[in-house]
Amino acid sequence: MYRRKKKTAPHAMKVRKGDEVVVIAGNDKGKKGKVLKVFPDEDRVIVEGVNQIKRHTKPRPNMPQGGIIEREGKIHASNVMVLDPKSGKPTRIGHKFVTGEDGKKKRVRVARASGEVLG
Repeated sequence: MYRRKKKTAPHAMKVRKGDEVVVIAGNDKGKKGKVLKVFPDEDRVIVEGVNQIKRHTKPRPNMPQGGIIEREGKIHASNVMVLDPKSGKPTRIGHKFVTGEDGKKKRVRVARASGEVLG
């Protein structure tokens, strides 16, 4: 018998969809790309052009020949770092309170290295 993976409560992730990231560990170390999808319950992300996997598909009505489809696979969120918009180097994420136009305080993500606000 196989062991079922334990379900853990999803927690806040430092990386969000649309962030520019660089891979800091694994086979694709050093590659840069945009986060396409985030899986908080698994602590994984899909990054554009990173961890390419090949999927062998059977013939289907929309693809009569079948064939091999190449697409991005999931990568653990701890193996990527957000790029600093100012310097273009990997940085940690911090939070800061900023007063908006309406006078209310908002909590925003900032790059720790430069203090630049992230999208």
